[in-house]
Amino acid sequence: MRLAIHGSCDPAFAPVRAAFASNFERFPELGAAVCVAVRGRVVVDLWAGFRDAARTAPWGGDTIVNVFSATKGAVALCAHALAERGALDLDAPVAACWPEFAAAGKGRVRVAQLLDHSAGLPALRAEPPEGALYDWQAMTSALAAEEPFWEPGARHGYHAVTFGFLVGEVIRRASGRRVGAFLREAVAGPLGLDLHIGTGAEHDGRIAEVQPTIAGGPGAGGLGGAFAASLRDPASLTSMAFTRPRDLVAPGLVNTARARRAEIPALNGHANARALARMYGALASGGALSDGGARVLSPEAIEAALAERSRGPDAVLLADSRFSLGFMLPSALRPFGRGPRTFGHPGAGGALGFADPDAGIGFCYTPNQPLASGEGGDPRWPALIDAAYACL
Repeated sequence: MRLAIHGSCDPAFAPVRAAFASNFERFPELGAAVCVAVRGRVVVDLWAGFRDAARTAPWGGDTIVNVFSATKGAVALCAHALAERGALDLDAPVAACWPEFAAAGKGRVRVAQLLDHSAGLPALRAEPPEGALYDWQAMTSALAAEEPFWEPGARHGYHAVTFGFLVGEVIRRASGRRVGAFLREAVAGPLGLDLHIGTGAEHDGRIAEVQPTIAGGPGAGGLGGAFAASLRDPASLTSMAFTRPRDLVAPGLVNTARARRAEIPALNGHANARALARMYGALASGGALSDGGARVLSPEAIEAALAERSRGPDAVLLADSRFSLGFMLPSALRPFGRGPRTFGHPGAGGALGFADPDAGIGFCYTPNQPLASGEGGDPRWPALIDAAYACL
């Protein structure tokens, strides 16, 4: 049966539509959406496939899905919005707004070091009690008491889960609101984004079910090597970063009501491609979209947000990585975009959002069928990205 692709596509960007359709033929795709904004205007907004494994619920224009670590880009934007308002100093010690954080020799750790993954807090040494993932106070108190795994600022390592609680608590202390509420106020509301950290029951009927990770076809494979070996060792920093609290490894975690309702800002944002493409489209266009709405960041703040802060061997991922203040930057591990100032964030399920200010592009792809991928990222990305740039 011929794949039905829905949505809109500027004729000049027809190759993106063709690449999107081709991905459903080349890979074990289930449902997905792709959106591209250029100079603040959406030129591609497409979706296809199904929200469920039984293929009974079509992916719709209002479908949202867990975008995993792509959530981190939205959290970073919240921190930068607070900084621009003068409510948060990124160069100040974290303890200035979160006094308890000064414990265990962390009094000099700066907010910027939380954002660029150099703070030395990618994990908790002690296994938290069951249910801690959903207990904001339990997680933030444990992190405030934790001793850094390395001298803050001396190296970096991906704070896969802890990033959300660390930066999220700073946002809460500085704004007086939880990160989900502040996201609605400062980013999603002004830009009209269907983007949530913590979703209510009213959204359940349109959330795509994320499937178990499978082999991805041509060019795909597991991370392998040192990372895989370390992940299997419960005593390793890599394993602690990705499996503590133990709630993280519960089967079907992301599809449970408990996980959807919670605020886990490093990994449980729900959005569609349109939302993140518009968010990054604004950041690629001086902070605002061409169809109106408030400016979420000034051009000067965007430049500060995208500047490289961490580069080289990653203590957790065990490969070279690059980060700015809260955003991942392209590398051999996760290549995306084409311009030298491209910034954004991928997610474990295959989601990817990024901005390229030089090309004026905001891009996002959101699937619900995770594919195993090693160095080079998700195998579905290149054709979509190449097509978008070729159409400029």
